[in-house]
Amino acid sequence: MNSFASRYDDDLRAFVERLVSFDSITGDEAPIQGFVREHLDELGFETYEWTADADRLAAHPSFPDDPGAIDVTDRPSVGGVLELGDPDAGPTLVFNGHVDVVPAEGEWSSDPFAPSWDGDRLTARGAADMKSGLAACVYAARALADEVEEGGENGEDAGDVNGRLVVDAVAGEEEGGIGAAAAALDNPYPFERDAAIVAEPTRLRPVVATEGSLMVRLHVEGRSAHAASSWRGESVLPHFESVRRALVDFEAERAERVTHPLYEDFPVPWPVVVGTVRAGRWASTVPAELDAEVRVGVAPGETVDDVEAELRDRLETLAEDDPWLADHLRLERFSVQFEASEIDPDEPIVGAVVAAMEREGLSDAEPTGVTYGADARHYVEAGIPAVLFGPGTVEQAHFPDETIDWSEVLTAGAVLKRAAETYLSRSA
Repeated sequence: MNSFASRYDDDLRAFVERLVSFDSITGDEAPIQGFVREHLDELGFETYEWTADADRLAAHPSFPDDPGAIDVTDRPSVGGVLELGDPDAGPTLVFNGHVDVVPAEGEWSSDPFAPSWDGDRLTARGAADMKSGLAACVYAARALADEVEEGGENGEDAGDVNGRLVVDAVAGEEEGGIGAAAAALDNPYPFERDAAIVAEPTRLRPVVATEGSLMVRLHVEGRSAHAASSWRGESVLPHFESVRRALVDFEAERAERVTHPLYEDFPVPWPVVVGTVRAGRWASTVPAELDAEVRVGVAPGETVDDVEAELRDRLETLAEDDPWLADHLRLERFSVQFEASEIDPDEPIVGAVVAAMEREGLSDAEPTGVTYGADARHYVEAGIPAVLFGPGTVEQAHFPDETIDWSEVLTAGAVLKRAAETYLSRSA
């Protein structure tokens, strides 16, 4: 057991158990944030709180243009700050985690909002995505502050650690990163931020590239008719089937054409997924309307606008062979858009994470990319290099019986603490 685990395991476990007991589904973050702020206060953090401004977010390309479509009411984000050594003589490092979770759908073997242990495996909604990662951030920061205050680990010299450690516990990540975007647009702190680690579930791998996503709604309009004289109508289903096949081809063509060295091992690097389809109103009527919602992966180096233009071109080409479709297919964006993000693997914060991993005996320290989006992009857009590193796997995220191996949480805490120590031992 590492020194971080031996000292902070019990407190970290109790904190995570309390976090997962909150039914903090996106949009209902206020109760858990009250608890988080109180706990940070108890641990000696100086705490801050901010709420996103819908008008500011509406001007951001990731969010709907209508401020009324962005729910920010009673959805605070919370920050905790620890000053180490001479805080103005060193950089500021942000640890980021989100408190919101997706609904607990599907069949669960236990109450999704009550911690369930099977040995060292914890099951609960948010266990992997990402309350355990957030908790590891809190106690990693506290561990480094304790070490500095006590003069070093196990009596060793703590080194020249100067700067600030910030823990951002943000709201609305599942809705496009409302809390993180607000903090990027309008810094809630009276100091600048130099780098960030986002503790998403990365299987204890350092992630320097995150995929973006374009969210569009397709509407196909046909002509209704009684089923007994169906030939008088125009069913939307055959037309949409040709659209669906075009989307499959679009995904395959992009996989061949759009390349990135960090995504070569993914079987589908830029997925195109038709997530919902709604058509027809009655079994005895030819279906005259269809709405489908589609997510299209955006590679690092691309923009959402680029990919939307490609998709529109593809559908226009399809419509050239289908005169009806040309006049009856409509495409529009909906919901939030995720821009891709990427940082140089040679950034000092990446080096600090890799060095900490190696010190903790983790051999798989090569920076990689992931096919999902994260709050890292908001920090990167604000000029703050951000790397993902955290316990658990995204394969458990949003699934019934969401589970995490507790040993990964303890390892993540130890790595985060060492990475912060390395990074804050630099000059500002």
